[in-house]
Parts: sequence; C-alpha cells; structure tokens
Amino acid sequence: MKNIGKFSVAVILLFGLTSTANAQVTDAPSPQIGIKGGANFSNLYTDDVDDNNVLTSFNAGIYTTFPLTDFIAIQPELLYSRKGSELVYDNAFASGTAKFKLNYIELPVLLKINLAKNLNVHAGPYFAYLVDAQITNESDSGSFNFEENYDNDDFNKFDTGIAAGVGIDLDKVGIGLRYNYGLSTVGKERTVGGQTYTIPDGKNSNLSLYLTLQLN
Repeated sequence: MKNIGKFSVAVILLFGLTSTANAQVTDAPSPQIGIKGGANFSNLYTDDVDDNNVLTSFNAGIYTTFPLTDFIAIQPELLYSRKGSELVYDNAFASGTAKFKLNYIELPVLLKINLAKNLNVHAGPYFAYLVDAQITNESDSGSFNFEENYDNDDFNKFDTGIAAGVGIDLDKVGIGLRYNYGLSTVGKERTVGGQTYTIPDGKNSNLSLYLTLQLN
C-alpha cells in the first residue's frame, strides 16, 4: 500500500508538471506580422567633406516578430529604404554640392526586449542591397558633373551596419525611433588622370521615425 501511495503521488506530480508545461506552451505569444513605414533623416559620415546636410526621405516594408518569451523576441524586417546625403565637398579634384539618393532593400535582424507592457528597445545587425542610386550635382567649376560621370556601378552594392532603437506598442499600432550606423563605404574607388579617389567615401548614417501596424 505504501508503494502504491508513492506511485500515485508520483503520477499526480508528473501529470501536474506536464499540464503546467503544456499550458506554458499553449500560452506562449504567437508570431506577429505587420507593416511599417516612416521618414528617414540620413547623411554620410566622412572626414573629407566640409558639411553634411541631412537628406529627408522614407522607409517602408514588412516585419515579423517571433516571441521567445513575454520579455524577448526576434524581429526580422524587409524594408525599402532611401538613404544618402546632400554633401558640400571641396578637395583637390573638385568643389561643389552633390545630392546622393541611395535606394536599398534592407534586412534588419533585431533582438527586441520589452522593458514594460508598451515599451521596447531593439538592436541588431542590418544587411542592405543597393537597387538604385540617383545623383545630382552642382559643381563650382562646372567641370565635374555627377549626373554624367556616375551611375549605379560606381557604388558598392552591399551595405552592412548596426541598428538600434526604441519603440512604443499600443495594441495593433506602434511608433518607434531607430538609428542605423553603416560599416561599409558607399562609393567605390575611381582613377581619373592617374589619381585614385572615392566619392562619396562616407558611410551611411540614418535616423528613422516610423509607424507600425500589426496585421494579425
């Protein structure tokens, strides 16, 4: 009878633990799918320009959030994002003002941490592919014309960097602020008249203000 009693207690405990584990799995947050979009405020950080003027543009795309717990989630995104800058340059080869509009397909992979019910911080790497570059230029001498001398092949196709930001989630709608710090040089080296130079020789720096809409 004593052994039967011990066995019964063990079965009850095992059943209780199994039920608790199943409840935890059942109650785990489900993946979220949504759309997002907003404004970009970008420039190119470099030591070889006299002035960096912010280029205002846009970002738009989709995201999926995979909760690991109520506290932590992984959030990959697929975005169309325009970056670049308006640069005032003055070097040994030319001087003037150029505007670079660089259109990327961007994939951030973020670790999202919920600090409170409606507040999160997120950070992680991003990978981007340049699909198009639009360049305009006003040269002081008129001898160096970006529109004629530059095309997509003069820019590096791939960009990588680090993204970090903060977000507020209100039911199905959210708002966030994120900074992207590029690690790759935007322009390629070119040789003109026996001299090698890179324009633009900066890296992407971008601040995004965005809205999100959860679809499920």
